[in-house]
Amino acid sequence: MNESSPYQTNHGPERVLICGVLLDGQVEEHEGPLTEVRGLCIAAGVEVVGDGVTQHRSRPHPATLMGRGKAEEIAAIVEKLEPDAVVVDNDLSPAQVRNLEKIFCARVVDRSELILDIFARRVSTRQSRLQVELAQVEYLIPRLRRMWTHLERQQGGIGMRGPGETQLETDQRLLMKRVSDMKRELKGIEARKRRQVQSRSEVYTLGLIGYTNAGKSTLLNTLTGSNELAEDMLFATLDTRTRKWNLEDGRTVLVSDTVGFLQRLPHHLVASFHATLEEALNVDLLVHVIDTAHPDVAEQMAAVDDVLEDLSAHRFADMLVFNKIDMFDGDAPLFVNNRGEEAVFLSAKTGEGLDKFESMVSEHLDRRSSLVRTRIPAAAGALLAAVRRSGRCVEEEYLEDGTAVLVMRLAASALGQLERDMGCDVELEILEPAVERESIETEPEKPAWREPLGH
Repeated sequence: MNESSPYQTNHGPERVLICGVLLDGQVEEHEGPLTEVRGLCIAAGVEVVGDGVTQHRSRPHPATLMGRGKAEEIAAIVEKLEPDAVVVDNDLSPAQVRNLEKIFCARVVDRSELILDIFARRVSTRQSRLQVELAQVEYLIPRLRRMWTHLERQQGGIGMRGPGETQLETDQRLLMKRVSDMKRELKGIEARKRRQVQSRSEVYTLGLIGYTNAGKSTLLNTLTGSNELAEDMLFATLDTRTRKWNLEDGRTVLVSDTVGFLQRLPHHLVASFHATLEEALNVDLLVHVIDTAHPDVAEQMAAVDDVLEDLSAHRFADMLVFNKIDMFDGDAPLFVNNRGEEAVFLSAKTGEGLDKFESMVSEHLDRRSSLVRTRIPAAAGALLAAVRRSGRCVEEEYLEDGTAVLVMRLAASALGQLERDMGCDVELEILEPAVERESIETEPEKPAWREPLGH
């Protein structure tokens, strides 16, 4: 049939109204309240209508989070704009969601549900899909009653008591079984991932962490020549990606990029992604990438350390990378913490400052490498070439007796390979052993941020 269908299948993006409550102790964004949740809505692919509504309160209302008057004000806006849903930039209890939906006469989505929806849209690997589904199911279980309100009218009648509750219990039991199955499968995947990480123990590894949209993926692409998704959008990266970075001196570093952090990141989501985040933290050099140009840079840096503390990682960044200096206007203060980490200023987009960053990484790699003197017959050209490729050559000298003397910085794997391959004509002397990264047995002091730091 050539006639078009009378049913419209493309309804366009979902329209939402955003609102939130600023509680005592909650940092207000410099660009205005609800700026971040507006960005989250864009990342979720929905259209924001209206200007948004906020309220300051010393503590949340137990029934509706916000005051009754503010809830009725939002209800009037909902009636006027007719959005598909109302997004609340706070975490709500199941009872608060039910009460607000009755007042607004519209579906209510809280901050955690919005973030979970973004994750569900973006994940690509089996592990991350399971992690997001696990977080969603654990979020859903205490909210099942909200989904069975259509059975409430059956309760209480003679001979009709119980059907709604019976169905609720059935669904809860099925979901609990699904949770158990997902956790079991995730344990198997995580065990394989741990073996992969352990297999990299002889290669120098670098992990990129930071607030979402700080430019970690752009930095990964610039360093390694990869073509990973890097967009000006919150949570553009959700899966941990590891790529090879070939330094100018010929050595190789494995660089891992993972999901960005966020203020008030849902705890059950952090718990589900615990193994993925640990993979990025279990590296030789942990680099905190910072959006220098963002007006809330200090709050974002503190939020990253809060997530690290929630992970019980007992580790904070070894190096601070202040990214996006090409967008920095020079007016906003830059913050460094009081533990004195190394800091470098660069632009992953333009390449400015990358040489300094590579130099600092090379210095860290030098400390993890042994300083070795080798004596090799100059005629053994293949062996000489292999040795040069295995590390950084510090000195090279050719003696009159036809011997080449090389002073090299060699990682543990390269040193072991050289020891296995060298013949009786090759001499090997360790001048300075490698300094291994010490395991942290006590929890370090949490960073405290101070200003300013110019560049």
